[in-house]
Order: sequence, then C-alpha cells, then structure tokens
Amino acid sequence: MKVFRSIVSIVLMSLATMAFAQSNAHNHEAQPKTVAAPGSAQNAFALIKSLGGEWEGTVKTDMPVAASMENLRMHVTMRVTSRGNVVVHEFQEANTPLDPTRYDHPVTMLYVDADQLNLVHYCDAGNRPRMFGNMSQDGKKIEFDFADISGSTKVGHMHQAAFTVVDEDHHIEDWTFHLPNGQVVHARFDLQRAK
Repeated sequence: MKVFRSIVSIVLMSLATMAFAQSNAHNHEAQPKTVAAPGSAQNAFALIKSLGGEWEGTVKTDMPVAASMENLRMHVTMRVTSRGNVVVHEFQEANTPLDPTRYDHPVTMLYVDADQLNLVHYCDAGNRPRMFGNMSQDGKKIEFDFADISGSTKVGHMHQAAFTVVDEDHHIEDWTFHLPNGQVVHARFDLQRAK
C-alpha cells in the first residue's frame, strides 16, 4: 500500500509536472499561445500575489485508482518574495514534516518576464515544465498553458494549471498532469486561507 500511495502521491502532488520528445532543454524562444495585452501580465501577477499566505483544503481527482486519496487534506504556502518579483508556491500533505526523502513537496515559481506571466513547476517527478498564464475577462481566473519542459518526462509531467479566486479567503487550483501513456489526470484543490 505504501508503494501505491507513493506513486499516487507523485501523480497528485506533481499535478503539479506527452511526448518523450519534449524532454529537451528549456526552449527560451517559446512563445505563448496568445499575446498578452500590455500590462495584463502585471494584473494577473497582482492577483496571484493577493493569494500570499497559508492555505488548507482538500484535493479531488478524476483518477480512479486514487479514490482512496479523495479529500486528502493539503497545505499550500504562497510566499511573495524577491521584493515582490516572485511568488513561491509549495504543496504538501497537511500535517506532514518537510522531509523530501519521505514526502512529496513540489515547488512552483511564478513571475513576470517580458510582460508574460510565467509558471515554472519544480516537480517531484524530476522535471520542470514552464507555462504561460492569461487572466480571464472577469479578472478572477488565471489559466496556465504548457510552453516547454526541462528534465525527463518518463513518469509524466504537469501540463496545465488554473487558479480561480472565489474571494480573499477562498481559491481553487486545478492542475492537469500528463502520464507517459497519454492518460490525463485532473486534480482540483479547494483551498481556504488558514487562520
């Protein structure tokens, strides 16, 4: 059961990170699917920064073998750092120590570069997908689409993410993970600000 839980944890926590051909080094020339309007990346980043703090909630996934992990309690830290230029996002199962030898603990960095909101996910699967984000018309949701990846994709990779702000104390994160066999796994984290 521990091995099964570890495999499922890698997928869930790395949903956070289908082709093996994508395992080449970062392509810094990659372009976003849509060109952001000037200043819109800063607006989207301001929304992400408003989520700074500690969050707790549950995860739900569409992966049938992970049924035993439904409603698993998660802890998310979103820390604004580097004089406001970066947000560090960290996932971990609630009430577990920061022990990378026993528990998954993916880290995601969000920042603006050339008026494009970037997300780089440092995955427990051993790779680093990069995505570009765009904010919805209503200003409450940011969707990130895959741009490129560094590292091996032999156990899969994170392919999309979305952050939806419900209110200042509630947000939802949707993460999409592509397995090497082509299966796509979606996970939804329903998070409340920790008091």
